[in-house]
Amino acid sequence: MADKFVYFFGEGKAEGTGTMKEILGGKGAGLAEMTNAGVPVPPGFTITTEVCKYYYENGGKLSPEIEQEIAEALARLEKVQGKWLGDAEDPLLISVRSGAKFSMPGMMDSILNLGMNDRSVVGIARRTANRRFAFDAYRRFIQMFGNVVLGIEKEVFEHALSALKESRKVPYDTDLTAEDWENLVGSFKGLVRKEVGTDFPQDPKIQLALARNAVFKSWMNPRAITYRRLNDIPEDLGTAVTVQAMVFGNLGETSGTGVGFTRSPATGKKELYGEFLMNAQGEDVVSGVRTPRPIADLKIVLPAVYQQLVEITQNLENHYRDVQDFEFTIQNGKLFMLQTRNGKRTGHAAVKIACDMVGEGLITKEEALLRVEPQTLDQLLHPIFDPKQREKFKVVAKGLPASPGAAAGQVVFTADEAVAWVSKGKRVLLVRMETAPDDIHGMNVAQGVLTATGGMTSHAAVVGRQMGKPAVVGCIALKFDSKEKLFTVNEKDIKEGDFVSIDGATGEVMLADVPTAPSEVLQIIAGTLEPKASEIYQNFAKLLSWAEETKKLGVRANADIPKDAKMAFAFGAQGIGLCRTEHMFFAEDRLPIVQKMILADNPKDREKALKKLLPLQREDFYGLFKEMKGYPVTIRTLDPPLHEFLPKREELLVEIAKLEAKGTKGKRAGGKRKLAKLQKLLSRVEELHEFNPMLGLRGCRLGITYPEITRMQAQAIFEAASKLAKQGGKVRPEVMIPLVGHVKELVLQKAIVDEVAEETMAKSGVKVDYSVGTMIEVPRGAITADEIAKEARFFSFGTNDLTQMTFAFSRDDAGKFIHVYVAQGILEKDPFQTLDRAGVGTLVRMGVEKGRKTRPDLKVGICGEHGGDPASIEFCHQVGLDYVSCSPYRVPIARLAAAQAVLKEKKEHRKVGD
Repeated sequence: MADKFVYFFGEGKAEGTGTMKEILGGKGAGLAEMTNAGVPVPPGFTITTEVCKYYYENGGKLSPEIEQEIAEALARLEKVQGKWLGDAEDPLLISVRSGAKFSMPGMMDSILNLGMNDRSVVGIARRTANRRFAFDAYRRFIQMFGNVVLGIEKEVFEHALSALKESRKVPYDTDLTAEDWENLVGSFKGLVRKEVGTDFPQDPKIQLALARNAVFKSWMNPRAITYRRLNDIPEDLGTAVTVQAMVFGNLGETSGTGVGFTRSPATGKKELYGEFLMNAQGEDVVSGVRTPRPIADLKIVLPAVYQQLVEITQNLENHYRDVQDFEFTIQNGKLFMLQTRNGKRTGHAAVKIACDMVGEGLITKEEALLRVEPQTLDQLLHPIFDPKQREKFKVVAKGLPASPGAAAGQVVFTADEAVAWVSKGKRVLLVRMETAPDDIHGMNVAQGVLTATGGMTSHAAVVGRQMGKPAVVGCIALKFDSKEKLFTVNEKDIKEGDFVSIDGATGEVMLADVPTAPSEVLQIIAGTLEPKASEIYQNFAKLLSWAEETKKLGVRANADIPKDAKMAFAFGAQGIGLCRTEHMFFAEDRLPIVQKMILADNPKDREKALKKLLPLQREDFYGLFKEMKGYPVTIRTLDPPLHEFLPKREELLVEIAKLEAKGTKGKRAGGKRKLAKLQKLLSRVEELHEFNPMLGLRGCRLGITYPEITRMQAQAIFEAASKLAKQGGKVRPEVMIPLVGHVKELVLQKAIVDEVAEETMAKSGVKVDYSVGTMIEVPRGAITADEIAKEARFFSFGTNDLTQMTFAFSRDDAGKFIHVYVAQGILEKDPFQTLDRAGVGTLVRMGVEKGRKTRPDLKVGICGEHGGDPASIEFCHQVGLDYVSCSPYRVPIARLAAAQAVLKEKKEHRKVGD
């Protein structure tokens, strides 16, 4: 056990520091740092994440030592404030908030105004001379405590509040009187008694213990679990609990509350960005129930407070050297800072902020590279609405542009409906009055989010930006009818299933499925937009140029056609790491020829089909070589599971049955011939039928069984290479033999390739620098890599198949149970998405070490799906691979991830040195 479980902050000094996020959580560390820096922070204490872990390990109980330390911290807080928890005349009121190491906005629970009871509410009303405030604060506490601690659904309280406003014929909470709030407190206490069978707890010490435990429990609530899974946050970190003296933004017209960012988290623009509400508590701003005012208006309402806020937040950004997400409360004209943390941001904003901060001298290029999550670069490639088509569609409403991007889909009104519709292959747009943390699973699958209320820092806005989902919030033109599952805009009813489009960059809403166009980055890549016309592209290119200076791993692309190769090259690919030649055969004009080649039961017919394929393959390879401009092109010889090319046995049986039912006599002679042909075809299909095609006649086994196939492909490769070389072009073909598990398989196939290469080069009079290697995707290949390296000039790890064979998981069927394995903690992540380091990674490491022991200059790469996954790329860097290969659109992600792998390694070495 740790020596200290509670850290106090207050009176200008904190026991913790901003570097202690591991145990204080982001919130606690931020409060400690601000306190030490002299920022006005209400005092309090943080119960560490270690206590959370202890809580779970000991059946929801804390040790007497921990309880004593918490009690001592509370006594110290009471002394500092000169108020006591539970005092009837002038009680100390506190907030109890969650705060993990990594920011998880809205996913866990907080409770405000703790310490109120039937006695203290009277004392507060008397002391503040504001009975309305006192009973409003009490009803808020009962509502939050009832939901978070006692497990009562929010709607139970909301329904009672709505009924009260309806009976009083007022639209807003602020229109209710002190008497209204006092009556509602009585109603809320009655609801608690009805829902849980006991009275609302009146002892503040019991309230605190229950609230603290509820925050610990919220670490494992469904939305927090979902959020961690989506953001790769470890489950064993736990949350800290911060207990802090309350300050009130709802004491009158000189009080208020707000949240903000030091720069726009949507675009990265350098401006104070946020919102506030006067005479309100923090939940009112972020819940989306009331639409707040932009933070710039605070300059008009309370100019001195606004100026102080600007200075404090700018100092915080300079101190942390990153964008700060902050919360504040103004109590009777006095500013208090409640939180600061590094702000979540969109991919667009992350790239701009990183580049701008380097330009401002605030951070280094290395720091800028580490500030951008590689996966978020994908957001810069998201489509926008087609400018040529957009004018045809009428804008019916406009909300706040919370998260950029174009989104169109069929309207659904709940998160569960979103998941259900998407599972049926639908594109959906989640439309809500406002979103709540419980909606995260629906937001994750939706194309975008549209809300009627809420501001730029509401839940929908914050989470939308973090997910890279287009979001429009606070669209007050939407009028909801939840019972009928529709909303009305401009007197038109929009029902579930209707198409709606939103532009998260402008806030515009259109009642149609508006066509999209490529993003600015893709337009520049395609040559339809000038680079200087796009600041987004300029920052994108600048960041990747810094990555190029830093990374050690090469980045290639998996590409099978020239168009994909061209795109990959434009994104900075340094070659093709995998050309799947079987993918070239699916075209309508080629498939029949391939089928004839496979179905041929003699070499003569097979050669005949191969002759027709030769010129087609040659042209394919020529196009790839040309687009890669001298960078290596790794071509995998044919590796088809045969069932992908063969006619379907079941369909043949149905067709034969139909012909037999019609009869084949007299005028049906043509039918008789067709029947005979189909029966012969069926017979051949059944001869070739495999019970497990993925482990059947594929890879090098196909080339060994039918060497003429490998010969044709080698001829096409070297004829294409010779043609380009004759024209003065640079070309570097790498011929990769797939599915090798025994060195003799490679010996046989390599002999054919070398023989054809010599013949072709002699005939053309051109010498081409080429190499022959293999794809390590069979466990035996990794285990015997030292033998295989005697014949192979390079290895490329095919981690899709290697994962499949190592786990004995069918990658086509694993989706049915992998999510269960992840949910139950059997696997940390899906091994087909992120490389399994302990098992598959061990085979990769073994293959590299054994291979280079035999051939020190062995070139080694990876071409499975893991080549575009940042965590897997980091592993590839660590084990000494030369390159990773991924899909063209993931090349920028891989380049940044490769640079980050270098920087993280340097960071670790510095730690060890210290």
